[in-house]
Amino acid sequence: MLNEFVYCPRLFYYEHVEGVFVHNADTLRGATIHTRVDSGSGAMPAAQGVTAETTRPETQNEVIHCRSVSLGSDRLGVTAKIDLVEVCAAQLDDAAGQPDLFSKREVCPVDYKSGAPREGEDGKELWDADKMQLGLQCLLLRDNGYICHEGIIYYRATKQRVRLEITPELEKWIVAKNREARECAAGPIPPPLVDSPKCPRCSLVTVCLPDETRMLAQRPATGEADESLLAARKSAAGEPRRLIAARDDTRALYLTTPGLFVGRSGEVLQVKEKKELLQEVRVNDLSHVALFGNIQISTAAVQTLCEADVPVTYFSMGGWFYGFTRGHSLKNVFTRVEQFRLARDPAVCLWLARSFVLGKIRNQRTMLMRNHLEPPPPILAKLKNSARTALAAQSLDELLGIEGAAAAFYFQQFNGMIKVEDELADSQQSTLNPQLAFNFDFSGRKRRPPTDPVNAMLSLAYSLLAKDCTIGALAVGFDPYIGFYHQPRFGRPALALDVMEEFRPLIAESAVLTAINNRMISEKDFVRAGRAVNLTAAGRKQFFVAYEQRMSHLITHPIFDYKVTYRRAIELQFRILARYLTGEIDEYVPFMTR
Repeated sequence: MLNEFVYCPRLFYYEHVEGVFVHNADTLRGATIHTRVDSGSGAMPAAQGVTAETTRPETQNEVIHCRSVSLGSDRLGVTAKIDLVEVCAAQLDDAAGQPDLFSKREVCPVDYKSGAPREGEDGKELWDADKMQLGLQCLLLRDNGYICHEGIIYYRATKQRVRLEITPELEKWIVAKNREARECAAGPIPPPLVDSPKCPRCSLVTVCLPDETRMLAQRPATGEADESLLAARKSAAGEPRRLIAARDDTRALYLTTPGLFVGRSGEVLQVKEKKELLQEVRVNDLSHVALFGNIQISTAAVQTLCEADVPVTYFSMGGWFYGFTRGHSLKNVFTRVEQFRLARDPAVCLWLARSFVLGKIRNQRTMLMRNHLEPPPPILAKLKNSARTALAAQSLDELLGIEGAAAAFYFQQFNGMIKVEDELADSQQSTLNPQLAFNFDFSGRKRRPPTDPVNAMLSLAYSLLAKDCTIGALAVGFDPYIGFYHQPRFGRPALALDVMEEFRPLIAESAVLTAINNRMISEKDFVRAGRAVNLTAAGRKQFFVAYEQRMSHLITHPIFDYKVTYRRAIELQFRILARYLTGEIDEYVPFMTR
């Protein structure tokens, strides 16, 4: 951790204080290199005293190699696991030239690094972070009674050993940095580095968001997010580098067939039906596992998914989101402490609620402008006025009324974005039993129960989006059940629903329109039970495809101007919210597509 502090104090804070760690290619490579080194027992000869055996001539110049040695120091308040300690078995002489049976052993720690040394004026040199780590190992050995004048780092990239001499000046620098790290751990979190070349290779860059945080922090607090203000912020802070991957290689696994059983074999999930193997999926390829209805999952499978940080989400057969299972990889509490504290502040709740509703209404208006055959100007004007009015709302109840009125305007025109009234649709419908035939006419939002195909798909889409927003909240360290706009209620992920408001039109409603307009879903994919209309099992699978395609769709982020998927955009919004709650930025900026 002190190595990380010298490298980047913000990285140290995330890993040491908040317990956040993410692997990348460099960290995995380093872990692989240490596999052999860490195989040692950790035993070392005593620091003082020489046995009779060591006085034999044949052992005078022998070097003992002790691997994976764990040591601590009360003086420094530091522990370390040293890769290798070379112990000189030669016995020292006392002042009279006689063997000293109580002399200290001389040792030299050796640390292994996957990279290359720094090019210095006098040849190869240690990086400051490596100098900190190796120097501490030497001091730990000294504090445990050994003689240690120098340490060695072996760089695998160049296959070189670079030595570090322990001088009083170096020890003073190490002790000072140790003290600074303890002060840093007390908070607040250090600011991100500025345009540092370290950031692109950092495994926590997707959590830290250095350029994005600086950009948002330099924006003056205004209370309103419009295009001119966004442009002013970018001009002041500069364009952020795209340091995060545009796409995520992992995928969701949806299981909907009743009676399935999910087991585990090694690092592979096995999906079976009546003991017949249907599918095998590697755990590392999964973003989450969604189980619909009566599907069993083994304890071994749940434990493996928890260890891999892959959440398991549970739904009713009809698509109601029940809950989730997730491991304990996120140990940070400070974000949640601020979340709980500020959720009791009415002013903060109202301010954030205005932003959530503003984003939703603006995105509803954008959806109509993009997809409606001929968007009515009066409706567009009403939505624009609703967005402006939402920013001036004086209470959550008033804001609920504004949001409801805007939703009514929007859904009045939703039918204009459905485009299947052509000869192909007519010919398909004519072949169906008239008593079972459905159409995609939409007359308004009906939820409990959905009475037509469009409402059935909207309800399922909102349930899936609530699940993904819950996962996004957990990934950042939030409690998804403590919200600011949606008030706490049993079993309702209030914070997930808060941020979800901005993405309802862009993800859920867009996925429904895509499924209909691209004919991924047809009338035969629905069944009626009383007044309720639901998707069939086959129709649900097709809709999952449409929804996941939307979540994986690349967009240009409206604030940061680089490409991300909608799944990544949801996580970024939660990270922006965390920056606001912890005081790193002055205001929360909603996600409003252009």
